[in-house]
Amino acid sequence: MDLLARLGGVDDLSGDYEIRRFGAATKGEQGYAEAESWIRAVAFGFHEPAREPERIARSLESYRADQRVLTGAYQTRDVAAGSLPADVPVATFATLRKTLNIGFGRQLETQMVTAVTVRTSHRRRGLLRRMMSEDLAMARRDGMAMAALTASEGSIYGRFGYGVASFERSVKVDTTARFRLNHQPVGYVEVAEPKVLLDLAPQVFDKVHRLTPGSMGRQDWYRLLASGSVGPDGKEDPAIKVALHYGPHGAVDGYVSYKFLGWEKEPYTMEIVDLVAASNEAYLELWQFLGAIDLVERVTWEEAPLDDPLTWALNDPRCIDSSNSRDMLWLRILDVRKALEARYFPVDGRLVLEVLDPLGLTAGTFALEVTGGEAAVVPWETPGQADLTLDVSALSSIYLGAVCPVTLTAAGRIRENTKGAAFQARQMFTVERPTHCLTHF
Repeated sequence: MDLLARLGGVDDLSGDYEIRRFGAATKGEQGYAEAESWIRAVAFGFHEPAREPERIARSLESYRADQRVLTGAYQTRDVAAGSLPADVPVATFATLRKTLNIGFGRQLETQMVTAVTVRTSHRRRGLLRRMMSEDLAMARRDGMAMAALTASEGSIYGRFGYGVASFERSVKVDTTARFRLNHQPVGYVEVAEPKVLLDLAPQVFDKVHRLTPGSMGRQDWYRLLASGSVGPDGKEDPAIKVALHYGPHGAVDGYVSYKFLGWEKEPYTMEIVDLVAASNEAYLELWQFLGAIDLVERVTWEEAPLDDPLTWALNDPRCIDSSNSRDMLWLRILDVRKALEARYFPVDGRLVLEVLDPLGLTAGTFALEVTGGEAAVVPWETPGQADLTLDVSALSSIYLGAVCPVTLTAAGRIRENTKGAAFQARQMFTVERPTHCLTHF
């Protein structure tokens, strides 16, 4: 594997640990036992039950399809008698590469970081810092301008230069007689066999991905989840139901995967597993379908956008009970020039940015000059002349337009050296649609 060859395979860590990087071997291949132990360590780190062999095999097949690179930190000294053996990593880390929609239809290849764990008994040994900093440096050397992750804890990743770049919320939607949409359908919805999504889900998602700022390319696992082929427990989920939306010309441009939560749960509730719509009409008409399901009084969704058209299409917006608004996608710029020049900017202008970086990957002062929407970025040599001074995490947060530079200035995260520069940045970094990411990883 070329990427693994560039990564170097094994690193020594102060004599007590070594870091190994390897691919996701499938059953029967050399290296399967190592990958299997790695998955068991990840499950332990996220407090999951011990995974059965069949689930591990399916997970590794999916990881192989995504070309994941698996990283583990292993003890090199003798382990304590009776403790987990040395071939089970004490810390884990994984990466894969997909595209990020950075607005106006443009996409940027991005290093996605996932499966980050450190065993409690081996914390504060520098393992996470070593794995993260080395991976980011190697990704930058490999020509990557951006890294991304979704965080289970919000206090960990800022020190590595990551900043929150998109948000999501949980909703409970009352679908009793109150639920009425001000929308005249232009297409139609039909129930389908769930397994059709094995092929259709990636096709429909690709359309959404090209339209939606903040969208990240999806792992192979998503089509398995949406089709019910694999549930959260790793087994087939027979409760999954699927409906497809057909546009005015008969092409599928949206789908919803959903399941009933049982008669013992009141009010009777349908849970959205995955809702993907490539047009405004598809989105509203899938909701019309969900709102019309007999005997159901509530529909829940854990990945709803904050800026949601459904709110404004309902006769009674209070049908939506919204809660737990939270960070979703975290970004980390690895190359300021490449990242900014990849973007389209809807407002022309010039900003001089002094960028601070705790890892030293991107630190410097840069002049961002936008003409006709296209950016040119050059190092700025004049000291003390920056319009804005900000950490790379703050620059990463405002990159997709979902986080306001004026707000970060008020919070002390950005220092405005030129009056009005934060507002100018707000205008320049805006995108054409609300930022939303439907890909957890």
